[in-house]
Amino acid sequence: MSAPALEVRGLQVLVGETEAVRGVDFTLEQGARTGLIGESGSGKTLTALAVMDLLPDGLVARGEIWYRGRDLLRLSERERSRLRGDRLTMVFQEPLSALDPLMRVGDQVAEPLRLHRRLSRTEARARARELLERVQLPDPVERLRAYPHQLSGGQRQRVMIAMAVACSPDILIADEPTTALDVTVQAEILALLERLVREEGTTLLLITHDLAIVSQVCDQVLVMYGGRIVEAGPTAEVFSHPRHPYTLALLEAIPPIDQQLPNGRLTQIPGAVPGLGEFPSGCPFRTRCLRETSCCSTMPEMAGTSHPVACWHPLS
Repeated sequence: MSAPALEVRGLQVLVGETEAVRGVDFTLEQGARTGLIGESGSGKTLTALAVMDLLPDGLVARGEIWYRGRDLLRLSERERSRLRGDRLTMVFQEPLSALDPLMRVGDQVAEPLRLHRRLSRTEARARARELLERVQLPDPVERLRAYPHQLSGGQRQRVMIAMAVACSPDILIADEPTTALDVTVQAEILALLERLVREEGTTLLLITHDLAIVSQVCDQVLVMYGGRIVEAGPTAEVFSHPRHPYTLALLEAIPPIDQQLPNGRLTQIPGAVPGLGEFPSGCPFRTRCLRETSCCSTMPEMAGTSHPVACWHPLS
């Protein structure tokens, strides 16, 4: 059995003395496609940024992130830089802010090839053109000379994907890669990501709030709330038989396509996601959960093998 692509153990992200991510554990298997879901404010993006060593100033990551026998959090910045953009890559939620507005698209796609593969300027530019063709960007020769603001949102996302797969990475993190795109472009971007990951054998971590996307793309799913993983397992099993009340609430909040809404209204999760530092002690979902009892003031451990859950009152 091959070693996991990535193992995260006891990951914390601290904002001063406040834990934004609280003891997260998960494993990404080689070549698997894993979805990380949860409402905004659950800690999904901070978890990804901690893996990539891209946390904003003032935020600190603790714990262990194991990749190829090395704990990434114990490496020097120089060692992390050699991996980032080469073996570990990320597609960001906002490509316009992630791309350099003063660099032409061709130079940005060529940059990881020059940095990590030591290609000449001419070789890297030729490869950049091939990558833009591969991500199905129209008129790739013309786009090489364009600046990010001259492209549409979908085109900028394709450029980000081209940069991310340029060096055939082992692990690709895609953070809400279809946000703010129309449904047609969303489908094209997802199909593109899925094809590239399959062709390269890359391990994918897809961060999204769209459960339909996860059901289409991902083999495994991690459910996150309050900076913790509260449920994990095969996507089909978790979505058909959710064990955590939060997972069930997420699924019930999806509007039915071919049925009348109950009472003519959308199902909502009670309350709202607390702000940073305002989550309750114990189970972070307990103040919004209809199954809460006194024992929920203590955080339960993840229990189970193929479909673990952190809940004192899991659904059967």
